[in-house]
Amino acid sequence: MKQSQSQNGQKQSQSQHSRKFSFAHYKSDNFFDEMFGADGEVRAGYAPFRQRVEQLTRDEMLSRQQAAERTLMSMGITFNVYSEGEGTERIMPIDIIPRIIEAAEWNQMEQGLVQRIKALNLFIDDVYNEQKILKDDVVPRDLIESSKCFLEPCLGVHPPKDIWCHITGTDLIRGDDGQYMVLEDNLRCPSGVSYMLENRELTKQTFPEVLASTGVRPVSDYPTRLLQMLQHIADRPDPTVVVLTPGIYNSAYFEHSYLAQQMGVDLVDARDLVVSGGYVKMRTTKGFRIVDVIYRRIDDSFLDPKTFNPDSLIGVPGIFEVFKKGRVALANAPGTGVADDKVVYAYVPRIIEYYLHEKPLIQNVRTYICGEADDRQYVLDNIGDLVVKEANEAGGYGMLIGPKATKKDHDLFRQKIQENPRNYIAQPTISLSRVPCLIDGHAEGRHVDLRPYILYGEQINVIPGGLTRVAMRKGSLVVNSSQGGGGKDTWVLY
Repeated sequence: MKQSQSQNGQKQSQSQHSRKFSFAHYKSDNFFDEMFGADGEVRAGYAPFRQRVEQLTRDEMLSRQQAAERTLMSMGITFNVYSEGEGTERIMPIDIIPRIIEAAEWNQMEQGLVQRIKALNLFIDDVYNEQKILKDDVVPRDLIESSKCFLEPCLGVHPPKDIWCHITGTDLIRGDDGQYMVLEDNLRCPSGVSYMLENRELTKQTFPEVLASTGVRPVSDYPTRLLQMLQHIADRPDPTVVVLTPGIYNSAYFEHSYLAQQMGVDLVDARDLVVSGGYVKMRTTKGFRIVDVIYRRIDDSFLDPKTFNPDSLIGVPGIFEVFKKGRVALANAPGTGVADDKVVYAYVPRIIEYYLHEKPLIQNVRTYICGEADDRQYVLDNIGDLVVKEANEAGGYGMLIGPKATKKDHDLFRQKIQENPRNYIAQPTISLSRVPCLIDGHAEGRHVDLRPYILYGEQINVIPGGLTRVAMRKGSLVVNSSQGGGGKDTWVLY
């Protein structure tokens, strides 16, 4: 009898797994959903994908998911997490159900991002040169001069072609109304583009027939576009381009080596470069070679121990003076981080209007500036409903999500804000849009954001897609990989 029951249970389990995969029981739970409208109807861009995927069984979907994860690990696509005190190497979780963006929606987003990057570049150049925006008190002078990312040595600097922010990763979210908003600007050393590229390669293996028949814009030419942009900012024909990494222990080292390999340029660290005869030179087996362009993945403060942090062991002594004289191009230019400050972010709509005389095409999230008395008091009184962020932290660190935090955490952040109000902003807790994810063989919604990558060379070029980051933990709003987040391929349709 027991054996019969066991056999029946096994048959039932096998039957469940051999059933067709279906979105029929998927629930949006009243969040804005990327795949389904409020009426439960599938959005037009997703219709071909749904039709094809629902021809597969749950076992087939699980098998494809597992194959993608094995490929990630075998290719060494990992990142390091240091939050526990010692480095832990992990693969970035991937979900094989893509995020799909229709052409009209993307075109509007693209226009808004081009507008924003154009204005931010003018702002950075102004801050380090004429400072008109500070003299006109559109952005407070003390706000800029107290920013950790404002670098006095950059005053009077003119980078090649007057371009400061060559590579930007702008984080976008959608709230309950479905409108895109900018959550933050990443202009120092934005990471994650290697995951965007590898997610697409995995999708080609996972759903080759769907991808081929859907009309998805390519992203695989990103390394070519990146190299063209880097060559554009050089003053010499056939320039020597390198990628400068802090080294193998950096959390994004895989990305540094991957991009160098894809561009066909050298990956170097501080030991490979030297300043000699007024130029930056690379040690090679045939002697020293002048370097014209450096895509640096080292933060400003560690770039040059002679100019910035004297304790830096990963920088190149004297490189900043060579940069100032126009004998080497650095991407992104040192000092760009002044526009990366989360408090400066609150002024970006004003920055766009000041330089371009246009209204922002993509809005900011409503932001409370703790350095302003009225805003600060509002934050202190309503901290349980808000997300509080440190001005220069990234990766989900230095942040409080009020509704998820304890009273003790609220009190701790109130104290931090009162001690250093300049260092904090706060925003409403926004219910990020959701996309179906493959969870235990069926579709469940998970919150997402979107990081498109923008290259500024001869023109401003928005890569059609970007990295969709996913809060893999049920109910979580934190999408950062260092905090348990994962990624999805992003399909932008023609």
